[in-house]
Amino acid sequence: MSELATAARPAGFIAKTSRRVAVALIMSTGVGLLMTGVWRSSPSSLFLRTSIIGLSATAAFGLFEVWPRSLPRWLQRWALQVIAVGVLMPVTTLLIYVLSTRHDAPPFWSDPSRLNGWTHLTFAALLLAPWTALAAIVRQKEAFARGQTLAFTLERSELERQALDARLRLLQAQVAPHFLFNTLANVQALVDAGSPHASVVLRSLTAYLRAAVPLLHESDATIERELQLVRPYLELMQMRMPDRLQYAMNVDPSALKVRCPPTTLLTLVENAVRHGIDPSEEGGRIDIDIERLGERCVVRVTDTGAGLHHDQEASGLGTGLTTLRERLQLVFGDTVQLRLTSGARRGVAVEVDMPAQT
Repeated sequence: MSELATAARPAGFIAKTSRRVAVALIMSTGVGLLMTGVWRSSPSSLFLRTSIIGLSATAAFGLFEVWPRSLPRWLQRWALQVIAVGVLMPVTTLLIYVLSTRHDAPPFWSDPSRLNGWTHLTFAALLLAPWTALAAIVRQKEAFARGQTLAFTLERSELERQALDARLRLLQAQVAPHFLFNTLANVQALVDAGSPHASVVLRSLTAYLRAAVPLLHESDATIERELQLVRPYLELMQMRMPDRLQYAMNVDPSALKVRCPPTTLLTLVENAVRHGIDPSEEGGRIDIDIERLGERCVVRVTDTGAGLHHDQEASGLGTGLTTLRERLQLVFGDTVQLRLTSGARRGVAVEVDMPAQT
């Protein structure tokens, strides 16, 4: 946006004009006070004339700020404003003296005292008005540059926010099919095995998906909403392997309103089922512990399943946990930690330590 367009915007025009008029009147008053020692007429006449000069300089400065709309390339608008103010000063003082001369009186230039007054007034106007205009232009350009910098900063922040939202949606889209396909594969295994529990599990899954799918597309969630997603999931998994899966939840009530990316807790629990309980012949137990510690919230999912294999220890987090860590870092930055540790005897503990934002 050009300075011309910025100056012509209606917003702030009255405030800007008021400031300029106030500055012009203050400077006119100062000039009048300085000239009272050499002025022979009444002080009121002096202050009136300096005020007229200050207001005319302000009017010229504002006029050539927006007119003409376009200028030759060799002429800068700020130069036109300064020149216009400088040229207008002797013209204004000349008109003041001509119009204030009585019809029956001789021209002011034939009166040495009045000519001396005109000379002093014109010199003061030429000395102060163009330099004041130049200083105003410098301040205006600095303010314009600050405004442009702020606008660019806000625009960059908005673009970064949009990129962050797009990245979150992409990572969240990776989570939803990953979970749904795994769950449907479990149902398919029951159907293929002819299990009498297949119909019950399928009905439970249908009811679960009605509640779960909307959560998968939200931009953020709470621990309470996450628990609404995880409880039926564990019920489904327990239906599939009733003799091999036990679970317990220990949730701090003060942590229920803490916000987190959607499916955070589900990803931790599903990872425990998939990599801990499923590969273990005897199954195991999953413990969910959620605790709020001041401004932090710790979510810990521990299983007594198969534990980490050597290749997992070498490669680090799997796909689900790696995606979860990226999502957490996109939301919380460096203030979040995801830790994966082996159990004392068997199994794995995954802990998320994040800010307790509500």
